[in-house]
Amino acid sequence: QVQLVESGGGLVQAGGSLRLSCAASGRTLSRYDMGWFRQAPGKEREFVAVVTSWNSVTYYTDSVKGRFTISRDNARNTVYLQMNNLKPEDTAVYYCAAGLAVSSSNYYYTNEYDYWGQGTQVTVSS
Repeated sequence: QVQLVESGGGLVQAGGSLRLSCAASGRTLSRYDMGWFRQAPGKEREFVAVVTSWNSVTYYTDSVKGRFTISRDNARNTVYLQMNNLKPEDTAVYYCAAGLAVSSSNYYYTNEYDYWGQGTQVTVSS
């Protein structure tokens, strides 16, 4: 069992930055592919980014490429999402997720991940 706890959300003006953290307990994260998803009011949960367990390859959804950076620190059992140049459309609850051996073609799908955090709210004002 893996417990995930997100932190770092908040209210920021457009163009600002936030750094989200996802701390894990229960098991080491090093074996897991780690993803960030987000869910805006009235919308489905959508993929944001993933960092793989194998050599930390990263993938991003197109709308955040060049602005967001996902990283992992296995020694600290923590995953991060650095978000720069935030836009109002980035407003959502952000969730981290852990999955074992997620296929590279399936990173976008929520049902590929076994464990989820409770989420942290990010609000970007215009």
